[in-house]
Amino acid sequence: MGRLGPFTDDLLAWGLSRLREFPWRATRDPWHVLVSEVMLQQTNVGRVYPRFERFIALAPTPAACVAVPLADLLVEWQGMGYPRRCRNIQEAARVIVDRYDGVVPRDLGALMELPGIGPYTARAILAFAFGDDAAVVDTNVARVIARVHGRALKARETQEIADGMLPRGLARDWNQVIMDFGATVCDARMPSCATCPVVVHCAWRGAGEDPARTTAFTSRPQARFEGSDRQARGRLMKRLTEGSVAVTAVAEVMQLDDVVRAERLAASLVGDGLVELVDGGYRLSSTRR
Repeated sequence: MGRLGPFTDDLLAWGLSRLREFPWRATRDPWHVLVSEVMLQQTNVGRVYPRFERFIALAPTPAACVAVPLADLLVEWQGMGYPRRCRNIQEAARVIVDRYDGVVPRDLGALMELPGIGPYTARAILAFAFGDDAAVVDTNVARVIARVHGRALKARETQEIADGMLPRGLARDWNQVIMDFGATVCDARMPSCATCPVVVHCAWRGAGEDPARTTAFTSRPQARFEGSDRQARGRLMKRLTEGSVAVTAVAEVMQLDDVVRAERLAASLVGDGLVELVDGGYRLSSTRR
């Protein structure tokens, strides 16, 4: 743990002038930060970038988000995958309006009680919106920590180390610096160890088995997308942004020969609250509950 003080200092010195610019980094509005962090949970930056500002224009506050039909939000969400996250954003907005008078709570426990908000997203809101001393651990941060320590780490230990590394009063800058460092220098596949600005602090240095591979929080290969249920559901969701789809056409839209499977997947979308079955056809959910 002793070497992490100099590591923090050196990484900040390297990274503060190199921070990547994103629209969600230009705001401290807690609601806007919440939306961006949910968008980024399972979607890369390149796909979120063009969607964030349009989504915020449609739902600039929790109250506005509650008032927008879910179908309209889902149309704007199209192309980012995992549409349940979109529904979770609206459900979180509803809780914020009903329980906190439309103001995003500044409390870790309260944030984690919101739909779709876990430990990472809650800490990100505290750090990036409020500037509170909260250490954010995503896959990039966990990878960096594991490599610096030279061993695989469990989730609790990784978070504890991140908490200990955090420079008090600089949470917003520090979290962005270490996340960017993990994304651009200490990346998963081809880390730039030869030109790394903090290699002197690293126990791994690219030699031997990568400890990040078996560390908690780090990325795992996704199941094959081609031919998956997720792909078929996505095809139907995309088609529904253009209008309703008759029950008899669902298998064709999903590009499936198995009608029973298509019906099951359509029913799962209904169960997730994303789709409605009305008059023999499916449409995006417009219910304001």
